Amino acid sequence: MTVTWAELGWERLADGVGRRRLPGWDCTAGLVLGADAALMVDTGSSLEEGARLREAARRLAGRRVTHLALTHPHFDHVFGTAAFRDAEVYGAYGAVGTDALFAPGGQGRQALRADAVAEGLDPGAAREAAEALSPVRHEVRGEQPLDLGGGRRVLLADVGPGHTGNDLAVLVPGTPAVVFCGDLVEESGEPQAGPNAVPERWPDALDRLLGLGGDDALYVPGHGAVVDAAFVRAQRDALAARFGVSR
Repeated sequence: MTVTWAELGWERLADGVGRRRLPGWDCTAGLVLGADAALMVDTGSSLEEGARLREAARRLAGRRVTHLALTHPHFDHVFGTAAFRDAEVYGAYGAVGTDALFAPGGQGRQALRADAVAEGLDPGAAREAAEALSPVRHEVRGEQPLDLGGGRRVLLADVGPGHTGNDLAVLVPGTPAVVFCGDLVEESGEPQAGPNAVPERWPDALDRLLGLGGDDALYVPGHGAVVDAAFVRAQRDALAARFGVSR
């Protein structure tokens, strides 16, 4: 039986493209469907949340999720990753390596776990997700096209640093084009600059997002409602003023 995006609590953005605002931290997960493959953008804040996203994607696509794009290494965006077995995992350049947050056995996993617990995630769920976290297998440096079949091609772009040192955006061409921004853009609150933010580069990262999508695209923030290019420009200017970055 065919289900609609809305029936599963998802927001349809364009043909074969949707997103879900997840409870708790109001984090966005995205889904892009092709004829041969399905791409999930971010995976939620726990293995349980990842499993719910996986099942929703299976019902919408009629197949498993084959590719994951992780927009940045914060727990609320990556802790569901291990629920997607055998998916190809993509991250921005620098997400693979001995000291990277996603590296097997890396100390970054413990930092993610500690941050999750501090933010209110159950300690057991945080430990389980951190220990099971699937590593990034494919680093995106610059731009990398991804063919999902049936004429559906997306573009993965290393647009950071900004919100973190490893910010990945996903462009889905079409009418309208859709840009998944991660936490480079936030609508439901002021953008958060944690210890791994690079504030002086953040406005430039938003310029790169605008260059990807253009004036008519839908921009999907990491938290909050979908916005337009004017919102992204205004947030870019506000961040430049906040961090003393000359334009």
